[in-house]
Amino acid sequence: MKVTSVEKKEKSTVELTIQVEAEAFEAALQRAYLKNRKSMNVPGFRKGKAPRKIIEGMYGSGVFYEDAINDLYPAAYDEAVKEQGLDDVGYPKMEIVEVGKEGFTFKALVSVRPEAKLGEYKGLTAPKEEVKVTEKDIDEEIKPYIDRATRLVSVQRKAKKGDTAVIDFEGFDNGTPFEGGKGENYDLKLGAGMFVPGFEEQVVGMKAGEEKDIDITFPEDYHADLAGKAVIFHVKVNEVKESQAPEVDDEFAKDVSEFETLADFRKDLGEKLQARKEAQAQNDFENAVIEQLVENMECEIPDGMVEVQTDRLMDDYAMRLQSQGIPMDQYMSMMGMTPEMMRASARPAALKQVQTEVALAAVVKAEGIQVTDEDYEAEVARLAEQYGLPAEQVKTAVPAEDLKRDLALKKASELVLASAKVDKAKKKAAKKPAKKAEEGEEKPKRARTKKTEEKAEEPKAE
Repeated sequence: MKVTSVEKKEKSTVELTIQVEAEAFEAALQRAYLKNRKSMNVPGFRKGKAPRKIIEGMYGSGVFYEDAINDLYPAAYDEAVKEQGLDDVGYPKMEIVEVGKEGFTFKALVSVRPEAKLGEYKGLTAPKEEVKVTEKDIDEEIKPYIDRATRLVSVQRKAKKGDTAVIDFEGFDNGTPFEGGKGENYDLKLGAGMFVPGFEEQVVGMKAGEEKDIDITFPEDYHADLAGKAVIFHVKVNEVKESQAPEVDDEFAKDVSEFETLADFRKDLGEKLQARKEAQAQNDFENAVIEQLVENMECEIPDGMVEVQTDRLMDDYAMRLQSQGIPMDQYMSMMGMTPEMMRASARPAALKQVQTEVALAAVVKAEGIQVTDEDYEAEVARLAEQYGLPAEQVKTAVPAEDLKRDLALKKASELVLASAKVDKAKKKAAKKPAKKAEEGEEKPKRARTKKTEEKAEEPKAE
């Protein structure tokens, strides 16, 4: 292997021209011949017995080139990257330039770890939501407890919206029952919109024991057999039930919590909600500070680095789905998505993570942050306790350099956040729909950095 040229390109990439000599290529061609000869039919020879020259004469001199190149270029690429001292962080793009008996030459576009030019990273400011828990907020916290304690009780009156009617029904198309149009003792919550439009509204007002025919016209976008058809459903109401919520008092508090009084229960819910909101506000503040760190830097992120991170997110998402018993292909089918759509959805989050990593790595360099052996051992012990594994198994599973790099980035994040301040002039408010610009009105322009990618958003394939 010989590197014949090295050329820096845009977006933190380097193009290497790599030559693989004739001797190595000839050996790879022979290996390709030995591998493939059994599957090649050559008149006058038993399978696997035809000489290489005969096969090349019959199929062309380049018949084994592709296999030979695929055999050699990965190792040649790795050797070239190592020789040039490049920190490869993405998938290379390969292009064959020349190939023949004398060997082959290819170009490789290498994504290298980008150098970031830091802007301000100390004393950054960001808005932080002022957390207040109101009595109305606590009422919302109690609602799930009320819903779980609510019971359906049979009533002797006409059904009304919000009731549950227990019904038998059967649908007829021109007097003939149609498939899927029959049910018995079906619990139909009136007003929930679970049945064909117009059905529930006509059950309202019926009493237990009452029967009647209901005229229904299926929507035009219904499945083909019934789309747009006028049919009749024969309906019998077996029972009418209403929801009866419990009295929210001290007895209720005893039933649904460990507290003796409703006041104590509400106080506990309020304190827990306050803690959650404060944690969320702090998390949002820290995210906003780190976003500023990214916005303030100048850096060209290579596409290959983002693609690698996108793959990691996709693999992680697939593992989480699998842990719930849902294969990725089944999930995509349910959501009407393709693999390309999933990747496009995950890419903004991947870009954001890469930008954050690069920015924090620049802080590590600027501050000379070091990770000690004590730091490393403490993190191994923490992970071992978290996952219930022996420390040595953690060390085997997670390369030491990767773990130390993560710890250095964590220290950099803590340093940036420690000096950050709350911008009290910009109190965080609830998001409101953006006002549409009037015709002819110039849209506000967003400040841009020299980053070559748009600001990332969270993944949507969740």
